[in-house]
Amino acid sequence: MPSNHKPLSPRELAQFEASRDLGAELLESILQMKAGQVRVAYSPAIEAREKTGLSQSQFAALLGVSVRTLQGWEQGRKQPSGAARTLLTIARTNPKALLAVAGK
Repeated sequence: MPSNHKPLSPRELAQFEASRDLGAELLESILQMKAGQVRVAYSPAIEAREKTGLSQSQFAALLGVSVRTLQGWEQGRKQPSGAARTLLTIARTNPKALLAVAGK
């Protein structure tokens, strides 16, 4: 649904959900992925966290941000600030350095 539309009422949402064929939607998504029509975006924040081997809560604490903020970065809903972007770059390119500075 485009973002310029108002949210559905509970009744409208129930009607919409009742009319869906989730099996067909999933199959269509799989076919599109296999055909190369869909790309999965990989977040630099996810890559940085995975290279450190830390959980979301551990990595968020290391960066001094909330888990919710980190999740926003990982899901592409938010963009990190300059300082956070620099820390993420260090974590991606040299995770041992970031962990050493943090004493991990």
